[in-house]
Amino acid sequence: MPVLGLSRRGSWVSGLLLFSVLALSGCSTRQDHQSIISNQSPIKPSEFFQSHADRMATLGMRNNLNSLYRLMDKLYLRNPREWRKTGLADVQTAKRAVHRAIEQDQPLPQLGGRTDIAALSYALSAEYQGDRVGAFIYALASMLITAHGGRTEYYMSDTLDPQFIHNAARNIEKASWMLAQRTDAGGTPWLLSNEISAEGRNLSYAVEFGKIVARLDLLTDVLDERYRRMGVSYAQGLLFMNFLPVQ
Repeated sequence: MPVLGLSRRGSWVSGLLLFSVLALSGCSTRQDHQSIISNQSPIKPSEFFQSHADRMATLGMRNNLNSLYRLMDKLYLRNPREWRKTGLADVQTAKRAVHRAIEQDQPLPQLGGRTDIAALSYALSAEYQGDRVGAFIYALASMLITAHGGRTEYYMSDTLDPQFIHNAARNIEKASWMLAQRTDAGGTPWLLSNEISAEGRNLSYAVEFGKIVARLDLLTDVLDERYRRMGVSYAQGLLFMNFLPVQ
């Protein structure tokens, strides 16, 4: 009887593991456009397979992409000449093209296939002559997604490297500074953004970048602590000679 019970328990556990693997394989890797722009995510069954850190990373990515989209809106508003370089009918069509490229992992044609930091370096170079707003926002989003393992939704089967996410935060800081400092040969900024002048003050761009950096740094700390606690728990078990539970 005990042997039969053990066999049944093993079958039950195997079935649960198989169900988990199949369920995780069916989980999406990308958040949908509506969730990103509304900053709200409907409750989904797949959340069962997310740890607290996974959920935090998913919400952080959603909010960071939303911040980048707001920055794109503001940059196009102050720099309308940029979207006109695309040859598209209007600014809304230009924005949708960038959204699609980010959310469906489709590199922007004008970047020549470049993604993440290669695209960011090119978009902020003197050699680039295309729509600098779209290229800049796409490159930042691509860099963030690459740092998070190429996904925008995360589950227990995923591994996030806190060092890469920390590096992404520093890249955002550098890109924000470059946006404010880079000018053409005549001293005119490539893109108008923050402004402190007699006409008024507008630091909303810096504020939005600051939000992204803060979210990334918080996630870095959470991931570091999660992995540290796993090590501490294991060390405590050795120190106090605690056996691990078997049922």
